[in-house]
Amino acid sequence: MNRLNKMTVMQSVVWPLLLWPCLQTVSVPLNCREDQGGVNRCPSISQEKLLDRVIQHAELIYRVSEESCSLFEEMFIPFELQLQRNQAGYACITKALPIPSSRSEIQQISDKWLLHSVLMLVQSWIEPLVYLQTSLNLYDVAPDTLLNKTKWVSEKLISLEQGVVVLIKKMLDEGLLTTNSEQGLFHNDAQPEMLESVMRDYTSLSCFKKDAHKMETFLKLLKCRQTDKYNCA
Repeated sequence: MNRLNKMTVMQSVVWPLLLWPCLQTVSVPLNCREDQGGVNRCPSISQEKLLDRVIQHAELIYRVSEESCSLFEEMFIPFELQLQRNQAGYACITKALPIPSSRSEIQQISDKWLLHSVLMLVQSWIEPLVYLQTSLNLYDVAPDTLLNKTKWVSEKLISLEQGVVVLIKKMLDEGLLTTNSEQGLFHNDAQPEMLESVMRDYTSLSCFKKDAHKMETFLKLLKCRQTDKYNCA
């Protein structure tokens, strides 16, 4: 079975298991504060405006993730260790997710699966970013700028999750579904050596930056499909 067929099978199995915990939250997504009732109600914001807000949120998250990764490299990772990490081929925690990677796969998936992919990526990083924040707080010389950036991203990711769920409800008119969050992909080894801890945190930052770019790319492709369906790469 090729990768695309495997993804199709996963779509049919995973999609009905996706949204329930998000739909139970009483938090308000993004800037949808004029509406009462939490995630299940956001009538005064149009689908188009909500998608724009979600994209803007994803853009900011990606930009700050780039800044955080660069700052971490400057502070803790000499060039030789950057090469070592690349050569070692550290695997990202989301590697096992059925996320499209090639251009042909992305072009063939539906709008539903684009949104599903974004939601899976967002949910899979919520717990790891909380742990990363805890780990960075243990560094003796971690600058406040880095700590503040990672804390901001961790908080905004939850808001992005809520916004994507509302967008799914608006675009697809999905009923209440059951979900299995992917946060359990992350496992923490107790008491690692310092170098191992630094490299693990660097890997987390690098992988998150990569996945944040995917979130932004998928959402922008979705926006393109809404406005110019036949000319979206």
